[in-house]
Amino acid sequence: MGIQAVTRPELIVILGPTASGKSSLGISLAQHFQGEIVSADSRQVYRGLDIGTAKVTAQERAMVPHHLLDIVEPSEMYTVSEFQQAALAAIAAIVQRGRLPFLVGGSPHYIQTVVDNFEIPTVAPQIELRAELEARPLVDLLRQLEELDPQSARVIDRQNPRRVIRALEVCLVTGQPFSQQRGIANPLYSALQLGIAWPRPILYARIDQRLDERFQQGLIQEVRGLLESGLSHERLDAFGLEYRFVSRWLRGEFASEAEMLQSLKYASHDFTRRQLSWFRRNKRIVWLAGDEDLLGQSQAAIQAFLAENLQLQ
Repeated sequence: MGIQAVTRPELIVILGPTASGKSSLGISLAQHFQGEIVSADSRQVYRGLDIGTAKVTAQERAMVPHHLLDIVEPSEMYTVSEFQQAALAAIAAIVQRGRLPFLVGGSPHYIQTVVDNFEIPTVAPQIELRAELEARPLVDLLRQLEELDPQSARVIDRQNPRRVIRALEVCLVTGQPFSQQRGIANPLYSALQLGIAWPRPILYARIDQRLDERFQQGLIQEVRGLLESGLSHERLDAFGLEYRFVSRWLRGEFASEAEMLQSLKYASHDFTRRQLSWFRRNKRIVWLAGDEDLLGQSQAAIQAFLAENLQLQ
């Protein structure tokens, strides 16, 4: 089924917390509705971060075209503004081909900048300010962020100094909370946002199982390879929990691999709670029960959405 020309093209968003099943659902839906997938994952843009980010395999990419995977080297910095422009271009090309675009991922800020097409204010890096912030303990930086921008402090990766420093930098330079630095919304699409919800105990079990699988697939070897390629431990810390905890273990901060893995599971549960907190504030998300007929629910929702848009033409 191709998409019809409407005032604003349709965009289907598949989102949800870690290990909720977004990638596989997105592939099934894109196959059914003759679509293509644009990844909305802040880490999957980097080459070489495959196992730790649960990046779709070559076989899965052969089933459905995927965009914005493996587009920058891990040594490079990639901003949300750069992602937004690349995603908008990819979606425009998909629409021009008469296909249905699917935005699939779990990075809330990345998703929102595309769905609402926020004009993102540009705050240039402040070298001297960053140096001052980097010299302070992370706990002090978090305390200041909580005072200046409680909303960002609740959802930010609190173990990632780079992100905390950037949030503080924007707050201090603009005088406004980082969470409000999104500019004016100017949506380009008629978007249906579908979220995958699981009962919390089941979701945690899925997270733990996937982490076990990642280690069996060679996550430690992947991290060692990244270090051997020239990446620093500090840079790995910025790529999320999996890379941070393996890096810490390789530096001798855990007594055993088993201890490190268990600590990673607990930290992943905590991250998921904050991820869900961010998503729950978006009242436009249609939540689907992951433990029921997920494919059937989502197909029905998309068919109704497309039919409604067709009637509005």
